[in-house]
Amino acid sequence: MAFFILWGISIVSNPERYGALWRHADFLKLWAAQSVSSFGARITREGIPLAAVLTIHAPPAELGLLAALAQGPGLVVGLLAGGFVDRSRRRRILIAADILRAAILLTVPVAAWLHLLSMVQLYVVAALAGAASVLFDIADHAYLPSLIARADLMEGNTKLGVTESIAEIGGPALAGILVQALTAPIAIAVNAFTYLVSAAFLSTIGKIEAAAPAKQRAPIHRNLAVGLSTIFDQPFVRPLFLITVSQPLFGGFFSALYVFYAIDVLHLTPAEMGVTIAVGGIGSLVGAVLAAPIARGLGVGRAILFTGLASGLSSFFIVFAHGALVTAMAFLMLAQFFGDSLAVASIVSATSLRQSVVPLEVMGRVAAVFRAGAGAPAIVGALVGGALAAHFGAREVLFAGSCGMVAAMLWGVFSPLWRLAEMPVAREPEAG
Repeated sequence: MAFFILWGISIVSNPERYGALWRHADFLKLWAAQSVSSFGARITREGIPLAAVLTIHAPPAELGLLAALAQGPGLVVGLLAGGFVDRSRRRRILIAADILRAAILLTVPVAAWLHLLSMVQLYVVAALAGAASVLFDIADHAYLPSLIARADLMEGNTKLGVTESIAEIGGPALAGILVQALTAPIAIAVNAFTYLVSAAFLSTIGKIEAAAPAKQRAPIHRNLAVGLSTIFDQPFVRPLFLITVSQPLFGGFFSALYVFYAIDVLHLTPAEMGVTIAVGGIGSLVGAVLAAPIARGLGVGRAILFTGLASGLSSFFIVFAHGALVTAMAFLMLAQFFGDSLAVASIVSATSLRQSVVPLEVMGRVAAVFRAGAGAPAIVGALVGGALAAHFGAREVLFAGSCGMVAAMLWGVFSPLWRLAEMPVAREPEAG
């Protein structure tokens, strides 16, 4: 699977202009690992709420709680993991997180086979798998700058973004088909296997990661203070953090209600919903490929902000979806294509900017603060969105969510980020 994914990426990547990492064997192994796990993660992302809707017939409030528990670990792990990542070898954390996610997800098909699957178990699985995923993401963000040269970060993040996009194209559609044909628990079992394959790829990376400086375990508040002070001392990172804290509050409305809205309000089948989300994957692919050209054309700061703002505006297509099945799907596909393409273009540039200006020795703590800063609003947004939908309707709550996501981008417009034209010169990490 990884070979074909990477082969597909090679068609849309430009090896003449951005080709250094095609000859970087260890990066290719990391890329292959993330290709497999990203593809499977989409199956679980859709599979768990689909299991709740189709198997247990969960109402909106329970779906809101499920979404909150899936995203909430971003807060808890963000509070705890930053210092741990900075004083540990990151690759070991990545492998352990993959194995842990596989073990957690395998409990779902086992419980289903024993006819014991319940919302309580789905809550626990969503929370634990979410915690392991956040730990993986924090370690991965800190690991990439130690694996490749900082000058190659834009290329590396572009390639990883393209992988995510291809997974978004195939994963949700496959999830819908698997859920419809084989049930959601079997689809989740497929994803558990992909995490094991990812761990196998990571274990073959040859570069010896530099040992972290000997540090005593610091209190949580001190790790958070280091991460926050680094963020607020960086004039280009500070507005990115404020956006990251603001948007998940309103994005949580969509994470709680999108599956319910598509199936119960617009009356899509799981397979049809998967197809609409797959269109977003095509958009993500376009956004990942165009991220660097957009940044060169508009300047790094304005590229991040323009694409982020336009992505928020595109979510209104979801709100206005209506009518016959074909019409409703067309609106959702427009939202997925433009929203995902523009969001990925923004994320690739923003991630590269953070990795370029943040010192490697505090990269984990900064990443953890970003995840914690996004985690708390995501919990509140999912819970509030689910509760409000029970009283006002899903469409009305999603409209409010769209307005909020657009307004959150104003943090960057009125900041030095607006004037940033080029990626700052990066300090190379010490050789390991």
